[in-house]
This record gives sequence, structure tokens and C-alpha cells, in this order.
Amino acid sequence: MILVTLRLLPLYLRRLLFKSERKAPRIRVLSTCLAFSFGIFQLNAQEQWVDFIVDRDTAVMAVSVDLRFYTAKPNYKNLLIVGTNFNNCMKNGFPKPEGLDELYPFSDSTAVAINKITKSELVGIVTYKCLAFDVYYVKDTVGLRDEISKVLEESFAKSSNYLNIKRDKAWNYYFDFLISSGLTDDYLLDQKYLYDLVLQGDDLQGLRKVRHWVYFNKLKQRTKMADKLTSLKFSLDSINYVRDTPMPYELQFSRMDSITPGRISDLTSLLKILSEVYQGQYDGWGTELQTKD
Repeated sequence: MILVTLRLLPLYLRRLLFKSERKAPRIRVLSTCLAFSFGIFQLNAQEQWVDFIVDRDTAVMAVSVDLRFYTAKPNYKNLLIVGTNFNNCMKNGFPKPEGLDELYPFSDSTAVAINKITKSELVGIVTYKCLAFDVYYVKDTVGLRDEISKVLEESFAKSSNYLNIKRDKAWNYYFDFLISSGLTDDYLLDQKYLYDLVLQGDDLQGLRKVRHWVYFNKLKQRTKMADKLTSLKFSLDSINYVRDTPMPYELQFSRMDSITPGRISDLTSLLKILSEVYQGQYDGWGTELQTKD
């Protein structure tokens, strides 16, 4: 098993970026370039893509969304979703590198068709059970369905394709479906870690050993929190003293838990609150990568 950890001191931000230089970049397994200490919307790129993992019927749904439009959106009132299946996918339904190679031509071809007809903005990408969907908002729809359908029939007739165009003046799909409910720095950091696990084939299901780290500047406070964690059925794995650090008293502990997005968010929120109560600083969590054969 591979132990993967998410540590907050220092912030652990691995970048996994698949980015095309074309006008409509595609299936970007795209990680946040967030300056967390300055807030979630101060991003280090013109595009502000972040990734979320969502529970859907015991399967992994990955949502990538461009947050540029969270505060300012163009006057495009029509939603367009176009998608297809891919054969080279992992057991968790996420594409292998070969699967991405299948998706690039599809996405680039449909983007060209869209650009022939109307102005548009790619706002999101959804991946679920070996299916991938590109989400656009477009200015005009006259002739759009016919143009995209022509491309699908000529170049991707053997695939299971999806096309939906509808009026969405208020951008309800963007705000209600693509945008996750907890846009905080800590939530996005947890989501970044979950997304990295999914990229490696983990389906996030079942219970597994989840390890945590908390640091204190007083031994007494560490002892009090250790007692509290024991009452909550956590195992105390390690008690260390780290010299020459502002908070030298380290506490490592673990428990069998779920790491689905909702459960791990609730768990880390609880542990951050407990850490503050006992004047400690929560420093993240780690677990073992689990993939199905």
C-alpha cells in the first residue's frame, strides 16, 4: 500500500496539470493554483479551475469548474452539455492516460463546431463512470445542435454521445451543480487531496485507516487532547517532540474512517475545532491508496 498524506504545515500542493494551448482546452485533470493564505479567489492563473469529488451512487464523480464566473459571468443565457464515453478507464471510472487521448479529439472537434456558430465559455468538465461531459454557456443556439450533431455522426458515431442544449439564464446549472457548497480554503485543500487519490485509481469507498497530525506548544494541552481522542475511539500512534519549532509537541493518531467527500470534510472540521479548543494546530491527514484490481 502507498501512504499518501495531506499536510497543512507547510501546505502540500502538488500540481497535476494537463493543459492544452488550444482555444478550448480539454479534459484537464487540473489542480488548483491557489494562494491559500490570501483566500480562495486569488489564483495564480488567468483561468481559475478547481476540482471537486462528489458522491454519486457509490461511484466517483469528478467535477472541474472555472471559478472565474462565480462573481462575474458573461451574458450567455444558454447551457450546452456535450459528452461521450471512453474505453480506457480505471475501475473507479476515471480515465487512464489512454482514455484522455480518446477524449482530446472529441472535445477539440466539438469545440470547433461550437466556435463556428456562437461565442461560448467552457465552464466545467464532469467525469463519471467512464463518461466525460464538457459544460459550456453559449450566446446563440441557432444551428448549434445541427452543427454539433454533424460532427458526432461523422467522427464519433461508434461512441455513446450526449448532447443537451437548454435555456439557463440564471446559470443554475453552474451554481447549483458544478459549484460545491463549501468554498473554503480547508475544504478545497481536502478536495485537492481526494482528487489526487482518484487520479491514481482510488474510488474512495469503504473504511480505511486515516492518520492525523496535531501540534501544540504546551505538553499539558497535548495530553488533554490525547485523552479526548481516546474517548472518540482514535488510536494514539505517536507522541513526539520536534525541536526548534514553534509548536514542538506532536501528536499522531488514527482511526478507521470513510474518506468520501462529505465524511472526510466532517471529520477534519471536527478535528480542527478540537485542536483549537486544546490550543493546538491541526496539520492534516493521510491514508493509504486503495485501488481495485
